[in-house]
Amino acid sequence: MIGRILIVEDDATFRGLLATILEDAGHQVTLAVDGAEGLARLQQESFDLVLSDLKMPKMGGGELFQASRVDVNAPPFVLITAFGTVEEAVAAIKDGVSDFLTKPLKDPATLRALVERLLVEYCRERRLLALDEADLAGLPPLDILFAGAAMNNVRWLVGEVAPTEATVLIGGESGTGKELLARYIHLSSPRKSGPFIAVNCAAIPENLLESELFGHERGAFTGASATRQGKFELAAGGTIMLDEIGEMVLPMQVKLLRVLQERTFQRVGGSREIHANVRVLAATNRDLAHDITTNRFREDLFYRLNVFPLTLPPLRDRRDAVGDLVDFFIRLHGRSMGKRLSGITTPALKALRAYHWPGNIRELQNVLERAVILARSEVTSAELPEIFQLASHGVLPAEGGLLKEAEHQVIIAALKATAGNRRLAADRLGISRRTLQYRLKEYGLPDEEHEE
Repeated sequence: MIGRILIVEDDATFRGLLATILEDAGHQVTLAVDGAEGLARLQQESFDLVLSDLKMPKMGGGELFQASRVDVNAPPFVLITAFGTVEEAVAAIKDGVSDFLTKPLKDPATLRALVERLLVEYCRERRLLALDEADLAGLPPLDILFAGAAMNNVRWLVGEVAPTEATVLIGGESGTGKELLARYIHLSSPRKSGPFIAVNCAAIPENLLESELFGHERGAFTGASATRQGKFELAAGGTIMLDEIGEMVLPMQVKLLRVLQERTFQRVGGSREIHANVRVLAATNRDLAHDITTNRFREDLFYRLNVFPLTLPPLRDRRDAVGDLVDFFIRLHGRSMGKRLSGITTPALKALRAYHWPGNIRELQNVLERAVILARSEVTSAELPEIFQLASHGVLPAEGGLLKEAEHQVIIAALKATAGNRRLAADRLGISRRTLQYRLKEYGLPDEEHEE
């Protein structure tokens, strides 16, 4: 795992040796010649690990460690000590120092292994801090995530861009699975061992979004009783996904653009530059190119985000995937509810395939969760919402047509078959009489009632 490491050492030769070993391993190294300079560096920049000599003029390693703890998010610390002062280093571990090294260094492998272990542990701690319900949700199998012929090109493009550091802009209607795709890109990248942090820009009030993204210092504003890391800081070493990026207000767009250009940011109320060691993925259901023309979205930010665009097709363009998605969601919800269902009946599946799905896969999942709750041995039309029950009894809409028209035709057919008897027609349609009356009124159909 690669990290940003601060080396604080007054011995120029040993300082250079440590830097060479760690830089050869791919780490980004910053050097300081004594504790005072090291503390200044810590106050100005963010690091993943500090290696500091114990005995130095002006400020020793122990003092530097204690001074660094003022920041609640201070990085792990390793003290470097000569053999004669090992006892002091061991004592410092009780105060929170992560580990110690003795000099002269036995071999480069010892240093590399220690650094790797501490970076992994630090990353794990940050990931635990950032966990929320979304992070607990797993990915579906790839044949489900990319189900349908319309997803073939998307899958190929994702395979090409995932291993890179490129910024990706994911477009598509609400409910098409943009966050799941972003999560898959992260897990297929070299950053997969780091955190994945998703932020819904539309769900956070404008006055709180800056603090949510970049964090804040204690006392930065009313209610800021403690220093708090933002999502960019929590995502260090991993990926941040900015969902609903098109809803971000223009002043925040300017601040995000600076982060993307300079790869640094400051907490609200702070002056320290923090390195943004993250890969950025963004998602939107808006036409950002059109929003540029109406001054709703910055053109320069658009081009920073749109390095590698991906567009997810709506579910109505993936009708060949509906059967696989239905089977997956029935198994998924059945397992979570402790139910063993054999599947779905043909009429019910036919109705689901015919629907135009304005809410896309999210709507399909919600419909099937409800159906699994009600089902006994298999999902039938009776467990689907009434609109699907209508479709399963008569004329289905043409490809791309409206289900409302199908409803209209099915109701007319049922009334004709029962000679206008609403009770019998409702029974025939599998809906309540009140629902039928509501539909008749909605379509402006005759109000007469013919009872047997």
